[in-house]
Amino acid sequence: MATSSAKRASLFRHTPLELILGIVFTTSMVVLVVFSDVIFHGTADMMDLRARLLPPFVSLKHIFGTDPLGRDVLARIAAGGKISLIVGILSVGGATLVGTTAGLIAGYFRGVADMVLMRIADVQLAMPFMLMALTFIAIVGPGLSILIVLMIIAQWVQHARLVRGQVLSLRDREFIQSARAIGVGRGRIIFKHILPNIIGPVIVLMTLNVANNILLESSLTFVGLGVDATIPSWGGMLADGRTYVQSAWWVSVFPGFAIMFTVLGLNLLGDWLRDYLDPTREK
Repeated sequence: MATSSAKRASLFRHTPLELILGIVFTTSMVVLVVFSDVIFHGTADMMDLRARLLPPFVSLKHIFGTDPLGRDVLARIAAGGKISLIVGILSVGGATLVGTTAGLIAGYFRGVADMVLMRIADVQLAMPFMLMALTFIAIVGPGLSILIVLMIIAQWVQHARLVRGQVLSLRDREFIQSARAIGVGRGRIIFKHILPNIIGPVIVLMTLNVANNILLESSLTFVGLGVDATIPSWGGMLADGRTYVQSAWWVSVFPGFAIMFTVLGLNLLGDWLRDYLDPTREK
């Protein structure tokens, strides 16, 4: 029993603080968002004008207070987090799939494929994201799916360049040359020998980009270019509360804290993953 306690104490001492804080912040927000319907019974859109702009911590029913329409701020934070997580995860997943595929093709096959894909990437990097978003939304119209597509278009280049650089450093290594010499096909070399060796940096970039996309979604929604105003979202809550900052600060401050803690938790996890997956680190 004493040995087990000593092992747990030793594990805690050697666990980086950034990992602990990252897990606590991220897990807390994910649990709140995922189980929001169970916890709040779908009350995010329930209005009570008699309780409008109720200050926080004066009622057990509305711990974080209410907004100008009498809706519970905490319930709306939990419901709005779904939008942010959906946008963050789906957009990063799509950007990773497109960018990793492009990077593998460009880095391994080189030649015309490399030139074409990297020139497309250069054009993409030269295009201001906000200008592209404004143009795209003006033509197609705002919406959740449009927002996800825009983020995929904006971020696939990061993954493509990262993967291409990793592939270039591996494609002529001895174990790859040995695989070619014994007749292993290109597809098997790419997916069985190269991809597993570059997955670490890709995972780190994914973690950091989820946090970045949550911020980006909130910013676009705040200026009216994101999700529909009738759907609870953190950016929409910030926009709704900006006219009440002096008289009802909690309407915008608590959603801001939700964004901050979620992004901070994901960034801390990303930093820890980067250090943990670094092959040069001391074991």
